[in-house]
Amino acid sequence: MGARRSACHTAPAFDETAMPTPDTVYACLDGLNTTAAVVEGACWAAQRLSAPLTLLHTLERPEPTPPVGDYSGVLGMGAQDLLLQRLSALDEERAQITQQAAQRMLDEARTHACEGSVPQMSTMLRQGDLTDVLLTQEPTARLFVLGSNRRPPTVRKLRLDHRIETAVRNLRQPVMVMDAVPFVPPTHFVVAYDGSATADAAVQRVAGSPLLRGMPAELVMVGECPARLQERLRAAKTLLEDAGFATTTRTLPGLPEEVVPPLLESLGSTLLVLGAYGHSRIRHFIVGSTTTALLRLCSVPVLVLR
Repeated sequence: MGARRSACHTAPAFDETAMPTPDTVYACLDGLNTTAAVVEGACWAAQRLSAPLTLLHTLERPEPTPPVGDYSGVLGMGAQDLLLQRLSALDEERAQITQQAAQRMLDEARTHACEGSVPQMSTMLRQGDLTDVLLTQEPTARLFVLGSNRRPPTVRKLRLDHRIETAVRNLRQPVMVMDAVPFVPPTHFVVAYDGSATADAAVQRVAGSPLLRGMPAELVMVGECPARLQERLRAAKTLLEDAGFATTTRTLPGLPEEVVPPLLESLGSTLLVLGAYGHSRIRHFIVGSTTTALLRLCSVPVLVLR
């Protein structure tokens, strides 16, 4: 039987000094090309919400180590054990280097963040699946800010970064998704409204939150708009107006994933508000999801609400 290389790694000494406080904005950093936008967007949100900010990085757990053949007959007495020890030491060194690089990335992000303009700022390094880590932190979260690092070549390819889709599908707290373009603080926002209960819930959350307070709002409905949906659109407009938002409405023909992204690009510094997945997962696999498509295609910040 072939001997197996040790799977033990030195456990990262994760930062436990700053315990997250309730209503924390979590900036989920991965060191890729959206990191700057995530930090800047999270700073903006923390300032608007007067909330503490935590810069969070998640280290994926190491892959299971592959088996190492039994070379004891060739290497001589004790050589097999020495080989395994050296391989284990290399694994531990690699884990330590990875942790050090992650902590350095967090420290550099903190030096460029808005520490003086938020109530509290901390960094956090965790190990595991991203969504599992975020679910653990969710009781203390007010908003999660994540970066989406992939763009499709055409509108037909609606596949989303699986980390983003999994997080959005499982988290109950709001998620703001940033693209790799430089973050510009939005001056107004657009709500993709389809008359569903999910869209109405998103409008209600906007009305009750200070995040977008004071910005002009536009409710956009795409596709057919019969009298029943026009009535719901007017009711949503009234709800936002009663909450103090200057609100307009717009109806457009076509498909949301084809007409909404160009509209947002034409509006300048804006933010898109979406209701989270409003239909069954089975339907998503069969016909796709408007939520997934817009998250995948829009270059402006997208706020997903349940």
